[in-house]
Amino acid sequence: MSGKPRFPLPLSSVTEKKPGPTPSFKPVIATPQTATRNAATTAARSPWAAPAPVASPSRAHSYAQERTQPQPVTAPRQNPLVSDAVRRAMVARVAKQGVTDTVVLSALEAVPRHMFMDEGLASQAYIDASLPIGHHQTISQPYIVARMIEVMRNGGSLKRVLEIGTGCGYQAAVLACVAQEVYSIERIKPLHELAKSNLRPLRVANLRLHYGDGMLGLPQAAPFDGIILAAAGLEVPQALLEQLAIGGRLVAPVGVRTQHLELVIRTGKTEWVRQTLEDCHFVPLRPGIV
Repeated sequence: MSGKPRFPLPLSSVTEKKPGPTPSFKPVIATPQTATRNAATTAARSPWAAPAPVASPSRAHSYAQERTQPQPVTAPRQNPLVSDAVRRAMVARVAKQGVTDTVVLSALEAVPRHMFMDEGLASQAYIDASLPIGHHQTISQPYIVARMIEVMRNGGSLKRVLEIGTGCGYQAAVLACVAQEVYSIERIKPLHELAKSNLRPLRVANLRLHYGDGMLGLPQAAPFDGIILAAAGLEVPQALLEQLAIGGRLVAPVGVRTQHLELVIRTGKTEWVRQTLEDCHFVPLRPGIV
């Protein structure tokens, strides 16, 4: 499918400020913010995406230009360090690390990451790092989000995707920009509620959140042509492998102290092919609900 996001409202309407003088500010945390501002300065001279070998640009990238009269939505956070330039700079860094899928990069640029974390951490939202979201969980670093989705998408269309570990809802929102239907499961009730609260202003029509045991998957919505895990286990649960459509792709972190990304492709009714990718670090995959 195309990279068209499924938000009824443009994401710019919840992040852009009303016209007025540009605020001046000094970053509170020197190192991350200095790096962010420097990257933002160079982003305009070095765009993150080279011209794609297609006739028209990604629809996800041009989404904000497609809607001329959005309904006003008040952004819950107006930190002066958060801007379109800072978000573009983040995407530029992700592209520099090797992510080349323009649909994924456009989705990353479209989703306001600062809206998915505590206001006290909003100024650090666009550095390439995982950050705490409470309950001993984290929001994944932008690069790893983009990398896992790129591997799962593999340049093709995604009709139905399952995410294990909703967390604060950020990755689910990015997935909703590249897939027709997204289902996401969270086992920690307060995080499930947090994700719903974070996503509500964006009105993501093609995303369904579920509170439950992610290791069991969501058989009532299977099969999925893409499954992505945001927590690491010793191995991928068999229930998830069986909910993958034939030809579908699953991307998961595997391991305990030493972890790596693993790609699993279902090639037949009882056949799966595995491929080991790069090293990573995720919170542990656990059973049950809390």
